[in-house]
Amino acid sequence: MTRSAILVLNAGSSSLKYQLLGPEGQTYTSGLIERIGEPGGEPDHAAALRRVLSGLPQDVQMEAVGHRVVHGGERFTQATRITPEVLATIDELSDLAPLHNPPAVQGIRAALGGLPGVPNVAVFDTAFHTTLPPQAYLYAVPHDLYRNFGVRRYGFHGTSHAYVSRRAAELLGGPQSPEAQKIVTLHLGNGASAAAVLRGQSVDTSMGLTPLEGLVMGTRSGDLDPGAVLWLTEKFGLEETTRLLNRQSGLKGLSGVSNDLRDVRAAQSERAELALAVMTYRLIKQVGAYAAAMNGLGALVFTGGAGENDAKLRADVLQGLTFLGFELDEAANGQRSGERRITTAESKPALVIPTDEEGEIARQTRQVLTADRAG
Repeated sequence: MTRSAILVLNAGSSSLKYQLLGPEGQTYTSGLIERIGEPGGEPDHAAALRRVLSGLPQDVQMEAVGHRVVHGGERFTQATRITPEVLATIDELSDLAPLHNPPAVQGIRAALGGLPGVPNVAVFDTAFHTTLPPQAYLYAVPHDLYRNFGVRRYGFHGTSHAYVSRRAAELLGGPQSPEAQKIVTLHLGNGASAAAVLRGQSVDTSMGLTPLEGLVMGTRSGDLDPGAVLWLTEKFGLEETTRLLNRQSGLKGLSGVSNDLRDVRAAQSERAELALAVMTYRLIKQVGAYAAAMNGLGALVFTGGAGENDAKLRADVLQGLTFLGFELDEAANGQRSGERRITTAESKPALVIPTDEEGEIARQTRQVLTADRAG
């Protein structure tokens, strides 16, 4: 008996992450191929995909391939079936995401060649944030920079924010419940971003034109005075400044220890403590700003590696938000895993919801297939 499945692919510059998901979200198999194009690794993404396909269960019928694509610009506002024209546009958008879109294009081409006849669907990190109003996505720069070159806030981690905000609404009694109307979601990992979700739609988010803007991250600086960027570029050059802000900043740069939150906590040095304080302070400010942007806050959601696993981080953030009505339930917060409320019954709800980006990509891929059949 055959089983239907969606193959979800997330192609990096030298990696290919994959997950084979059934119609109820069950994982049939998953894995990660690294060192693509490097000595000892597969020569290219096509060879890596052939290796993936050779290891898939033989009783699976492939419905489609869903691809994570980081940047869809303003062109793609939802998951989209891949045609030659769509693929060409994703490739053109590499100007806005030079580290992310080119590997996705390679992964798509590999899948089109390796699985002829199987539909391919692009699911965009930016799509969930295309509902941002102009006052949230425009920068105060000459308008021609937006009109001619697309310089604006796009936002990222959209599949994660979409999944956890929808799941939070379900846990809070449905999308019409008062607490589900105004939600802030915090995706906290090596990359980190926040989103303000008003009645199910993203109305603001912390990442901008690129994933460098916003919160303190593992190695990324987050928000920084543009004048400081200009000064660094003049002093060190563009390439070195890009490396400093993307690879050497954030927790790693502040602490001098690591980009991993666990290592920074374990260090217990003055610099490490300061790095944690800066990161937490910025999180508290971001939630407060989004409460103001939505004229209220119904619930807060923690997700991502750090958001799901670091109880101290969650406690410190909520301690700074008591003015909004949050009161920590220490026992619930101390639990090691699973969906749960971590505030008291009398408090405004704060939730921990493990993200499921691959499941969200599969869900959106199936929606595209259903719409195509209906059309």
